[in-house]
Amino acid sequence: MVAVFKQIMLTNFSPSQWRNGSFLYQWVGLFANWRESSWLMQWSEAIAALMISLVFLLGPFVATSLIGFLLAILGLYWGLLTLADSRINSGITPIHLIVFLYWGISAVAVGFSPVKMAALVGFGKLSLNLLFFLASARILRSPILLNRIITAILLVGLVVSSYGIKQQIDGVEQLATWNDPTSDLAGATRVYSYLGNPNLLAAYLLPILALSVAAIFVWRKGMPKILAVFMTGINFACLYFTQSRGGWLGLVGACAVFLLLSYLWWRETLPNFWKRWLLPLIFGGAGLLFILGFLFVEPLRIRVMSIFAGREDSSNNFRINVWEGVKKMIRDRPIIGIGPGNSAFNKVYPLYMSPKYSALSAYSIYLEICVETGFIGFFSFLWFLIVTVSQGVREIIALRKSLNLQGFWVMAAIAGMSGLLVHGFVDTVWYRPQISTLWWFLVAVIASQYSYLVKTNPLDTNS
Repeated sequence: MVAVFKQIMLTNFSPSQWRNGSFLYQWVGLFANWRESSWLMQWSEAIAALMISLVFLLGPFVATSLIGFLLAILGLYWGLLTLADSRINSGITPIHLIVFLYWGISAVAVGFSPVKMAALVGFGKLSLNLLFFLASARILRSPILLNRIITAILLVGLVVSSYGIKQQIDGVEQLATWNDPTSDLAGATRVYSYLGNPNLLAAYLLPILALSVAAIFVWRKGMPKILAVFMTGINFACLYFTQSRGGWLGLVGACAVFLLLSYLWWRETLPNFWKRWLLPLIFGGAGLLFILGFLFVEPLRIRVMSIFAGREDSSNNFRINVWEGVKKMIRDRPIIGIGPGNSAFNKVYPLYMSPKYSALSAYSIYLEICVETGFIGFFSFLWFLIVTVSQGVREIIALRKSLNLQGFWVMAAIAGMSGLLVHGFVDTVWYRPQISTLWWFLVAVIASQYSYLVKTNPLDTNS
């Protein structure tokens, strides 16, 4: 049974064996001689890091078309770096293989799509995101560049969160009916900062909040630690002011996962009493704080209770009606779906929607994946999640043994992904590149630390 589990997790994956058997890998290093003689390529890693940072620095403030252009340029640059790379260190991980599998399934879904041109547009967007992942996973292998890119992400996140808090203080026009008109909070302010939607802002802040918590432990000097604490407080406050129920649930999931992984990191150094009681005390204290907040903070109580109001809440009712139409779409094309992307969804969904319940997406990433790539794509996505989290946990254990604080970035990546996955139960949060790039960045953080596992893998002594 253990051997089967290891096969599923790709625990015994050998990069050197993959290199020896791969047809595509023969092209890696084609321009290696040119790289050695090029002055510009001496700065290739720094240039790529700057391009990745630019995606995040501009993301919240510019049109999505410009972000797409930046991703395309970065993808081309990654291709150039790969052709000029050393053939010794491929950087290929089990995560790369599952990502490539999902990309292939999406390509097949385009071929079987009833709206092929629309699905091809979505496939192009997916490909840009995956190229961003490939470039990031390569560059983040450098601890210095990883830290600098995360610093850039946190600084722009601080600007976004600060503006959101300013909206809460000054008041801001609500751009849509985000609260149930019959609720006591019908006229309440929900901040959206530069993202234009409170739910999107909440999704954007979940990974950034996880990274800001990790920065408290990774950044060693006093002033950076104080800045990290300040960022964490600002991000948390802004996330609360979004009043996004999905975002709040995602926050609970992210915090729970980060606490569990932190316990894994420190467990061996704890006295026996704290080994046994630390987690119960922390989760019990968090539960007590929530109960007190629920009892004495009326906006929190009203929003939490609305989760269980069923169709009596207008937002719930809207989502339920959309989900019913989406389930019919899945029923009609369960194997390979309608093809990737919201363009394909927008072409097909009107044929299944209930009157007056038009939607741009399935309002659930899980239903969306089933719609786009069928159950084949959905199960490959679950496989991807299992492999990614399993690899991340093993990396944390390996990094802990050497007291390498990079482990906290991996914790933040897993926690941030968990928050987005919980939020994703009730919202489609990946169609905006501001969020999708953060998702694939988190995946890239985990993939980039794979070398710490390869060093201890007796099956791969040539890597």
